[in-house]
Amino acid sequence: MEQVIIFDTTLRDGEQSPGATMHTHEKLQIAKQLARLGVDVIEAGFPASSPGDLEAVQRIARETEGPVICGLARCVRGDVEAAWKAIQDAARGRIHVFIATSDVHMQHKLRMSREQVLETTRAMVALARSLCEDVEFSPEDAGRSDPEFLYEVLGAAIAEGATTLNIPDTVGYTLPWEFGALIQGIRENTPGIEQAIISVHCHNDLGLAVANSLAGVTAGARQVECTINGLGERAGNAALEEVVMALYTRRDALGLETGINAREITPASRMVSSYTGLLVQANKAIVGANAFAHEAGIHQDGILKHRQTYEIMDAETVGLTASTLVLGKHSGRHAFSDRMDQMGYHLDGEQLNRAFARFKDLADKKKVVSDADLMAIVSDEIYQPQEVYHLDHLQVSCGDHSIATATVRLRGPDGQALVDSAHGTGPVDAVYKAINRIIGAPNRLTEFSVVSVTEGIDAQGQVTVRIEAEAGADSGLAVNPQTGERRWVFTGHGASTDIIVASGRAYMAALNKMLASRGQPGSETAADRQPAEAAGPGA
Repeated sequence: MEQVIIFDTTLRDGEQSPGATMHTHEKLQIAKQLARLGVDVIEAGFPASSPGDLEAVQRIARETEGPVICGLARCVRGDVEAAWKAIQDAARGRIHVFIATSDVHMQHKLRMSREQVLETTRAMVALARSLCEDVEFSPEDAGRSDPEFLYEVLGAAIAEGATTLNIPDTVGYTLPWEFGALIQGIRENTPGIEQAIISVHCHNDLGLAVANSLAGVTAGARQVECTINGLGERAGNAALEEVVMALYTRRDALGLETGINAREITPASRMVSSYTGLLVQANKAIVGANAFAHEAGIHQDGILKHRQTYEIMDAETVGLTASTLVLGKHSGRHAFSDRMDQMGYHLDGEQLNRAFARFKDLADKKKVVSDADLMAIVSDEIYQPQEVYHLDHLQVSCGDHSIATATVRLRGPDGQALVDSAHGTGPVDAVYKAINRIIGAPNRLTEFSVVSVTEGIDAQGQVTVRIEAEAGADSGLAVNPQTGERRWVFTGHGASTDIIVASGRAYMAALNKMLASRGQPGSETAADRQPAEAAGPGA
C-alpha cells in the first residue's frame, strides 16, 4: 500500500486555539509523545512569532528523535531566517513558507497584486531552499483562490525548490467534492507537479475537515496536516486520530496506510487535553469517553454476541486497554507502574514517584481506583505547568446560613509561606478571592466547569477553568507586536475527591501559566506564551 505522510501541527496551528498556549517544557513533552505516536513531520511552531516560540522549536529540534521538525514562516526574509535558526539542529528539518493567494486575502490583508505575490513566492522559496533542502510551500486560502493563478504560483514554488506543496482550506469553506476536484486540478495543471508531494490542510468551520482531507487523499494528495483532538483556530483542524483511523479502518476502500502507532493515540489525546486545558467532548470520535460505550439494549445485546455488530474498531487499537489488575490501597508500586505502562503513560522516576503518591492518597479514600481515576491523577500531577506559586493548604467554611470563608496558604517562588483569607458568595468564590489577595494578578474568570471522573459518591471531580487578562502594566503581559492583540487567555485544570480543592488547583494552574508568561521568578522564560489571537496563517 502507498503511505500517507502524517504532518502534525498541534504545536503550531493547534496552539492557536484560545487558551491552548503551552510552555516550552510542555511542548517538548508533546513532541516526544508525537514521536512515539509515529508522526512523520512535527510542525513545532512559528519561530518568528515570539522569542519563546523560537526557543521551543530549537529545543524540539535538538531533543526529539524520529520525525522531521518543521518551522513555519511567512514569505518574509526575517521569518524564513528565524525558521532556519530554529530547526537547523534537527536531524531532519523543514522550512514551511506560506503566502495568501485568494483575491480576498491579497486585496484586504496583504494589499498585494498577483504579480507581487508571485514574485515574493519565488524569492522566499528560493531563500528557504538555499538554507534547507526540505521546503514546503502553502498558498493560504487555496480553497477560495482562482485555480489558474494557483497553478501558476505552485509551479513557481516548485521551480524554486519546494518539495512539498500544501493546499490549505484555510477557512473550512470547501465541500469534499470541491476540494477533491481542486487537488485533481492541481495534479493535472501545475508545471513540475511530479517533483513534489501534495499535502492538504483542512479547517473544520463547517465540520468537514476530515472529509475534505480524505477527499484530497483520494484525489492524489499524499500528506495530511492535522492536529491531536482536532485543535486549531476557530472550529479547529482535521483531527489526526480521525484521519488515521479512517485510513486504517477503510484501507480496503482507500488502499492507503500510515506509519502511526495507533496504540499511542489515546495517551497523546490525554496529554494534549491536559496541557492545554481543553477537554475532549464525550462523543468525540476515536478518543471521546463515549466512543466505545454502548447504552442501548439492542446495541449491548449485539456487542455481547459479537463486538463487530456495533464496533468497527477495536478499542485496544487506539490504546484503550482493558485492565487486568484491580488497584486499591494495598497495591504496590510495581503494579501501579505496570498499569501506567499499559495505559501508555511513560513516566520517569520523579514523575512516577509523584503519581504513585497521589494514587496512594486516593486509594485511602476509594476502595477501587479505576483507569479514569489514574488518567485524572496523571493529568493533575504530571501534565501541569511549572509552578510559580504552589497551593499548600486550603480550608473553607460555608453553609446555607453562613458566609462562605476561605483560608489559603501558598508557597511562593522562594519557598516562603503566604497566608490569607477572604469571604465570597460561595466557597469557590472565597477561595479564588483569597488566592487573588496573595498573588495580586488581575484577571477575569470566564469559564468554570466541573465533571465527575467516575461514577459513585466517592468519585473524583475534575475542574477546568479559563481566565482572561489584558496586556498592560498591571498584568505585566505584553501586547502582541504583530497584531496589537491585548487579550490573553489561560486555562487550568485540577482533580480531587474534594471539588473545592480541585477548583483551587485548577485556578492555580491557570494563574501559574499567566505568571510564567510575564516572566515571574521561577518561570523558565518570559516569552513562552502568545496572545489568544496570535498571528498565524491557518495555512
